[in-house]
Amino acid sequence: MIIPVRCMTCGKPVGHLWEEFKKRVESGEDAGKVLDELGLERYCCRATLMGQEDILPEVSKFKKA
Repeated sequence: MIIPVRCMTCGKPVGHLWEEFKKRVESGEDAGKVLDELGLERYCCRATLMGQEDILPEVSKFKKA
């Protein structure tokens, strides 16, 4: 829901890469190539970005009672 600022395993900052990754993958580029070009080599960091789903717009539709 909220993109982590750091990798959960190794602690490398990855939050600043999310917008670039999302934009390039949605435009049709291969996710693996994009991650390589962004400098993410570790499996944990790659999984942190690839495992995210931006559901904030869906969740914000519901109001707190």
